[in-house]
Amino acid sequence: MPDLPVGTLLIERVPYGHPDALALVEEVQQEYVARYGGRDETPLDPAMFEPPGGSFFVGYDAGAAVATGAWRRRHDAAFEGVTETAEIKRMYVAPRARGRGHARAVLAHLEATAAAAGAGAMVLETGSRQPEAIALYESAGYVRIPGFGHYRDSPVNRCFARRL
Repeated sequence: MPDLPVGTLLIERVPYGHPDALALVEEVQQEYVARYGGRDETPLDPAMFEPPGGSFFVGYDAGAAVATGAWRRRHDAAFEGVTETAEIKRMYVAPRARGRGHARAVLAHLEATAAAAGAGAMVLETGSRQPEAIALYESAGYVRIPGFGHYRDSPVNRCFARRL
């Protein structure tokens, strides 16, 4: 992996089981424990993140794995009549790399790759205890939608969508 200037994010598609992906997924799980009192228990199959049904990405800053983001096809979360949707999963920037625009870069990459794979809208679940994530999504044009997914009935669940 080439060395890059700090603040430059190189985003690579990797298998869900890639060591860098697993390490960052564990970091985000610990963040969920701190914010919500437990790990995210959404059932995930690594095959969901294999093309053409999805993709998993790791972002590298100066050669260090600092960000993740993934999308998977969603057939039960239409938005504004668009039924070909992709759901954002495991979007995360490590605390050591925050404030450099990496979350926005990962989000744009997820949107572009999902659109290239035929998705007409992106959907996502987040939670009320992640105000910085909510602010990012809203600033990128996402709007609140009714709950869907594993935590649809949770009072802290917040769902968003945006046409691509």
